[in-house]
Amino acid sequence: MPRSDTTPFATPTTTEISDLAAELGIPLSESDCEDYQTLASAAIEGSDPIRHAPSFDPGLEPDEYTGRSSSYRPAASEDPLNAWVRKTQIRTQSDGPLAGQTVGLKDSIALAGVELTLGSSLMEGFVPTIDATAVNRLLDAGAEIGGKLNMESFAWSGTGGMSDHGPVTNPHSEAHLAGGSSSGSGAAPVAGDCDVALGTDQAGSIRIPSSWCGLVGIKPTHGLVPYTGVVPLERTIDHLGPMASTVETVAQTLEVIAGTDTTDGIKLDTRQPDGVEADSYAAAADDDPDELSIAFLDEGFGWEFSDPVVDETVRETKAGFEACGVSVDHVSIPRHRQSMAIWGAIATQGGARLLQEGSVGTNQKGWSWPQLARVMDSFQEARPRDLPPTVIRSLLAAAFLKSEYGIEPYAKARNLAMAAEQEYNEVLETYDAIALPTTVVRAFEKAPEMSRVEALEREVVTIANTCLFNVTGHPAITVPCGKPEGLPVGLMLVGNHFDETTLFTLAAAIEDTLDYV
Repeated sequence: MPRSDTTPFATPTTTEISDLAAELGIPLSESDCEDYQTLASAAIEGSDPIRHAPSFDPGLEPDEYTGRSSSYRPAASEDPLNAWVRKTQIRTQSDGPLAGQTVGLKDSIALAGVELTLGSSLMEGFVPTIDATAVNRLLDAGAEIGGKLNMESFAWSGTGGMSDHGPVTNPHSEAHLAGGSSSGSGAAPVAGDCDVALGTDQAGSIRIPSSWCGLVGIKPTHGLVPYTGVVPLERTIDHLGPMASTVETVAQTLEVIAGTDTTDGIKLDTRQPDGVEADSYAAAADDDPDELSIAFLDEGFGWEFSDPVVDETVRETKAGFEACGVSVDHVSIPRHRQSMAIWGAIATQGGARLLQEGSVGTNQKGWSWPQLARVMDSFQEARPRDLPPTVIRSLLAAAFLKSEYGIEPYAKARNLAMAAEQEYNEVLETYDAIALPTTVVRAFEKAPEMSRVEALEREVVTIANTCLFNVTGHPAITVPCGKPEGLPVGLMLVGNHFDETTLFTLAAAIEDTLDYV
């Protein structure tokens, strides 16, 4: 429905009240409808002053738009991997810790004046008026924004083949996909198109393309990096983080974008606990790992759909850790095998509800993005057929679960997630990190002939080892540890909440030991 900030809220007729009540399962007589038409209209009119009140200014609109109007869609000759949606050259200063670095942004991250498509034709024409907080921090640190990167439509896939802009090619093989949903963010740094990319991660969307493309990528602790100005999927599993070719570059970038997001003492992103601050991650990458310990998680290996080559390659890193003084052991957490069931209920019911609420949602504090809500609502109402099959699947599944079981599946999954968090924490009281394969399979081959059902069934296995750490909020970093038959394999290290420094120490140690090429 079209909206305006200057016209009054519409009020319902008695017929509309009757229809709405029927949808809600509330039987109303004709006189009831008349009463509730009066009552509901008064309640709606009581909120009308917000139409005319000046909005809270979080300081996200840029002071200047230099370089933004010249953004463009690169031709195939300039972008052979199809990694980019828009190219830009935006810089606000020439010095800072990221001076000389070019950063690519997943196309779910707001860059004022530049179209944000969310990997979907449905969103084409949406031009944010704000910069995400992470973008502001990158520019303040001297980085140049190189553009917006291709991604899976609405971020609801892990393969790299479900963008309305076309699939993203793996930089190691023209026949394979880059992984998703931050697919362009995985391909562009390897191709040398940017030094570092930002991705989002709700089930593995930073770590999957990093693993398949041979990058270092980190999903930080939930809330360490503000999500302000980024299109969410489900607030409790939303993460934002960097991807690059080296541990050092990822550490430097995380150091810039991490920390509490406040304006005049007002917290903008309530995903963040009070007092969250960045640490010296780059310095930690130079620390001696001697006396640190890791535990290889038995349940992370040997899934029925695991690639044995992946398991073998990751197991071979044990010798590398031991060579640099790290103590290595094994641990069993059977609940890890419930990862997709636990995550699935939360992402399906929670994600569907947030999408239906304009990707802004209710029942939360913090800054909301009215422009996104308006666009998301209007586009979905006008062109629901253009939603990707991954989203339609989840909307239908969520609607059925709600009709049959209410919100109980979500609630039960939340409790199981707490149990999993407790079990991971118990292991991390003894060991500094948990180790396992990032993805249990290597990059998928492109298969345009696949049916919709085959494509969606295939992509589910990509998140087997990654998704539960989104729900528990633990930090997880992936490091390339081998390239059997030319396709990269990633090792994932999971640490204590807000202990990214230890992960960078361990990741840098194994990076140096393996000498991955």
